[in-house]
Amino acid sequence: MTKLLSHLIFLCSSIVFSQSFYDLSIEGIDGDLISFSEFKGKNVLIVNVASKCGYTSQYEDLQQLSEDFDNLVILGVPCNQFANQEPKNELEIKQFCINNYGVSFPMTRKVKVRGYNIHPVYQWLTQKKLNKVGDFSVKWNFNKFLVNKKGELISHFPSRIKPLSSDITKLIK
Repeated sequence: MTKLLSHLIFLCSSIVFSQSFYDLSIEGIDGDLISFSEFKGKNVLIVNVASKCGYTSQYEDLQQLSEDFDNLVILGVPCNQFANQEPKNELEIKQFCINNYGVSFPMTRKVKVRGYNIHPVYQWLTQKKLNKVGDFSVKWNFNKFLVNKKGELISHFPSRIKPLSSDITKLIK
């Protein structure tokens, strides 16, 4: 029995560790499934967002970035893990983003981006054993992860790096 259990654990962990970016999915803010296979051939910037943060104004730059680059998908991922700065429900988040920043890029339901119950997307983004690049820590709202057109993680940007900075735009071009 112990041997069988060991084999099952190994098989399950092998499946998780071999997962590509395009195998991932996340629930959209309206409850739809966002399958990352839809992003093949595009750069993807994944950003954990919050409506009551000092960096919230970055929504404006994220929207501009989304409009400026046809080869880019911005994915806003609400999270309430940092000083409870995203207390709103999904409908309120969506309305806030549209009304204040004209956000038209895809948004997800609120998820955990670190610690216990971390969402599988953030497991992939933050763990070298999955992303094959490095271990990263999401330290605050508006951390950004850039995945290239081949589904490879190419960079992580802390909150202070603005979406329209050349650090980001030069990698998208």
